[in-house]
Amino acid sequence: MPDYVHPEVLVSTEWVAEHLSDPRVRIVESDEDRALYTQGHIPGAVEIDWAVDLQCPVVRDYIDRSAFEKLCAERGISNDTTVVFYGDKNNWWACYAFWVFKLYGHADCRIMNGGRKRWELDGRAWSGERVSYPRAQYSAREQDGSIRALRDEVLKHSKAGKQLLDVRSPEEYRGERMHMPDYPNEGAVRGGHVPGAANVPWPMNCNDDGTFKPVKELEKLYIKELKMKRRSPTIAYCRIGERSSLTWFVLTYLLGFGNVKNYDGSWLEWGNSVRVPIAKGAAPGGSVSAETAPAVHA
Repeated sequence: MPDYVHPEVLVSTEWVAEHLSDPRVRIVESDEDRALYTQGHIPGAVEIDWAVDLQCPVVRDYIDRSAFEKLCAERGISNDTTVVFYGDKNNWWACYAFWVFKLYGHADCRIMNGGRKRWELDGRAWSGERVSYPRAQYSAREQDGSIRALRDEVLKHSKAGKQLLDVRSPEEYRGERMHMPDYPNEGAVRGGHVPGAANVPWPMNCNDDGTFKPVKELEKLYIKELKMKRRSPTIAYCRIGERSSLTWFVLTYLLGFGNVKNYDGSWLEWGNSVRVPIAKGAAPGGSVSAETAPAVHA
């Protein structure tokens, strides 16, 4: 993986297998399907669930700093621990957990390239034993706003014509599908996309074995075809921020874009918000433009 701008954030299944007993390393599984961890996980891996562990139970937001510190301490993670994330769905939720850890300033986060799929393809062993580690000490920073976009910032970003990526399926992007069949609680009143957003579905970042595509293919996709600039502010979104966290990871670490934010509110928030503009169809501007859309007042 030497061609990526930050190859150090990716590790192979072989690297993970060689560090299973390393006390300086904590392997973390984060899946959409929680049953997978129980059915079998990498020996010694702990589970961090995107909803149960990372979401605040009473506010639509992430757990606060003190709760994040508690979570890490309970998983045996210290500030100097190398945390390696992996999971199902080609590492959707692994990248999501990685992003949340970066929100709170964890220094050494990595992704196991290919996730569960690559581990399985390599014929490596699974474990059914749920593990625990001695409680650690952890001190987190406040959330890093430089990697997270909220709704009003996205609105300004859209109106300014800055780089904006919708990583959902073409059907979602065009406004033909407002509810994903398997996610009845994550639908929106309106379909479409944020005006000005280009559609680059997240699977275009990955190979069939779950690993990330080579840098040349990624550069062709984002830089040559879309004419995106590495130094320009960029916001990515999807339905609830999980698929876009994978694209955020690709742009930030594999391609070296310098200012990328994940809009975790994504279409679940945007498509249900009052008086925000939407666009329909295959074109970024669609039927409603950022220039003619009504202003949104606080």
